[in-house]
Amino acid sequence: MTTDAGGRSGDTRELISTELDRARRRSLDLLAPVPEPDLVAQHSPLMSPLVWDLAHVGNYEDQWLLGALAAPRVGAELDDIYDAFRHPRRDRPSLPFLEPDRARRYISDVRSRAVDVLDTIPVDDGPALVKHGFVYGMVVQHEHQHIETMLATLQLRQAPYTPPEGFMLASAAAALPVEAAETLPREVLVPAGPFVMGTDLDPWAYDNERPASVVDVPAFWIDTTPVTNADYLAFIDDGGYGRADLWAPAGWAWRQEAGLRAPQFWERGSGGSWTRTRFGTTEDLPAAEPVQHVCWYEADAYARWAGKRLPTEAEWEKAASWTPDGRKRRYPWGDTPPTPALANLDFGPPTFEPTAAGGSPLGASPWGCRQMLGDVWEWTASDFLPFPGFRTFPYREYSEVFFGSEYKVLRGGSWATHPTAVRTTFRNWDYPIRRQIFAGFRCVRDH
Repeated sequence: MTTDAGGRSGDTRELISTELDRARRRSLDLLAPVPEPDLVAQHSPLMSPLVWDLAHVGNYEDQWLLGALAAPRVGAELDDIYDAFRHPRRDRPSLPFLEPDRARRYISDVRSRAVDVLDTIPVDDGPALVKHGFVYGMVVQHEHQHIETMLATLQLRQAPYTPPEGFMLASAAAALPVEAAETLPREVLVPAGPFVMGTDLDPWAYDNERPASVVDVPAFWIDTTPVTNADYLAFIDDGGYGRADLWAPAGWAWRQEAGLRAPQFWERGSGGSWTRTRFGTTEDLPAAEPVQHVCWYEADAYARWAGKRLPTEAEWEKAASWTPDGRKRRYPWGDTPPTPALANLDFGPPTFEPTAAGGSPLGASPWGCRQMLGDVWEWTASDFLPFPGFRTFPYREYSEVFFGSEYKVLRGGSWATHPTAVRTTFRNWDYPIRRQIFAGFRCVRDH
């Protein structure tokens, strides 16, 4: 297992400064094309107003990079307004949140003071909160996670979204050949045996990824690529949404109540062809892309229709990170940081979407699975529960309060996830009915 920060090198303080700046520029650039009325509006009760998210990341930084480090705060009086745990998203439009100009000034003032404090903090050693720059890594990842949340909000917004010129990365991935999924083996065998799940060594890992422990996993077959739009369309055409026997009882009830007929943002035309709406623009459904915007219940029903099931967390992580000779990788391909040639992350070059199934051949896992990081989050069969020996750090509201059977775990990140905020041990979670997230899945079956 790697003992560094996953390929990070050089001065920790310089790294922190660079990553803080990168996250902030991404936040501001993402929202730059959005008119002010759309920044303050709520585009779905599932999401916050965009400007609430923007100021929230600044308030989080205010609390953790100033208050928690015994530095004077900038906006302590705003803590209640931006308390995500206290105020559900549906209620946030009624809060007296900062207007866009004031929000930008606030987060700028916080950042200026936080950079000054950084110069005084022992980030290579010291208490657990600052050791290896942990609290800074927590803040960086938090902002990137909200950038992905804001992207989901922009997807729900009715108006087209066009990113500013130069916003997206110039990606080598766009020029790389994509091996068609049909030329790959449909599935690969991961042999039975123990592996190390979770991490004790990654300095920026969250508490729910810890501690590492040995887990014995029976042999299983796992899909080499995520399920594609074409795959999922076959499920629809075979009456998958009309067969109660394929759905978990709660899923069938939800399918009926919500009137589910296809993934979110799909529409069937009068001639029977399918389109999807992506950031306000309707286009033909790309058959080869991984399906996204499906909830856990839809993924579970498809897997049952295919004669398979969703992977457990342990199966997914073993297939993504464990080598045949018994070594743990931070990423499917190894311990070097992600590049566009290895994974489709950081806004899905070239056009804010997954690459076709079979993409990122250089980023394959030790067992030959493609796209286990990036493209789409992947639903697993597992509830969001603590690992044995779990200890809350540094606050309960990040992980502990969400543990239980209400939430299902997702793994692997999406095209909208920043490389800093994903690794083979990273655990995301959401309600099994959620579809606005950039989530798909792959299937497994017993050996």
